[in-house]
Amino acid sequence: MERRSALKNIGGALLLPSFIFAAKEPVKKPVLRVAHITDVHLKNDLNAPALFTQCLHHLQKQTPKVDLILNGGDVVFDMNKENMDTLNNQWSLVKSIMKNECSLPIHYCLGNHDIWWNEDTKGQATYGKHYSMDQLGLAKPYYSFTQNGWKFILLDSVHLDIDNTWYIGKLGDEQFAWLEDQLKNTPADMPVLVLSHIPILTATNLVDDDIVNKWVMLGGDMHTDTAKIINLFYKHPNVKLCLSGHIHLRDKVVYNNVTFICNGAVSGAWWKGNKRETAPGYGIIDLYADGTFDERYVNYQV
Repeated sequence: MERRSALKNIGGALLLPSFIFAAKEPVKKPVLRVAHITDVHLKNDLNAPALFTQCLHHLQKQTPKVDLILNGGDVVFDMNKENMDTLNNQWSLVKSIMKNECSLPIHYCLGNHDIWWNEDTKGQATYGKHYSMDQLGLAKPYYSFTQNGWKFILLDSVHLDIDNTWYIGKLGDEQFAWLEDQLKNTPADMPVLVLSHIPILTATNLVDDDIVNKWVMLGGDMHTDTAKIINLFYKHPNVKLCLSGHIHLRDKVVYNNVTFICNGAVSGAWWKGNKRETAPGYGIIDLYADGTFDERYVNYQV
């Protein structure tokens, strides 16, 4: 009788709900929270200074707090269509707002509108990327840094095409060799985030223009060396996330376990509302120690 009773009790214990014995999943905490802003196109017009200030205040009020900002380029309105006095004023406005309205560290890459390709100034110190690099304190137009266990690679994706009349999205041989070296010398267990102005890979161009029965992919709208870069990333599985802007539209493409996010513009449709279905906004990315991340797009004008 005692033996039967003992077996009965054991059997009862085995029939207890399984959740009593299940261990709780540990809650992951992000090691870094990043705000991605791009295509601000700042000028003293169209209420742009006030709206950009609103954006900066909005992202600085996020909970948990943002740790750093990545600025994906097109910082000023358009360097190629303004005179130097206007450009100086636009850059002074950028510096003033960032100094007075933003307390977060910020890292920049150059956009096509940040480059002075005025034909009449070839050979002058202001020609090309030098002027904007001086304004942003950049020693080189592409660079990298590490923070909280993640590596950040900021690319220079805007170059003159071979006919020197328009820009094209690419790295060029020297920068591609540098990128190869950066990835080769990054520990395999360190996740990598890549920032460019022009998207490396995006689907936004399929809806950016009203084209029927034909899609035309311009070399200035997406990297022309996409296949080469993607093949390099395939050899380095620690490349997790690529951020870009330029198109002013928001999309997410996942290819070969790399997530390519093209975020919408802070300026929307150049301070005239939405660009198609994408509202003016910025990205929030929570980065985790294991190389995973969470992200969302935020409309700061709501």
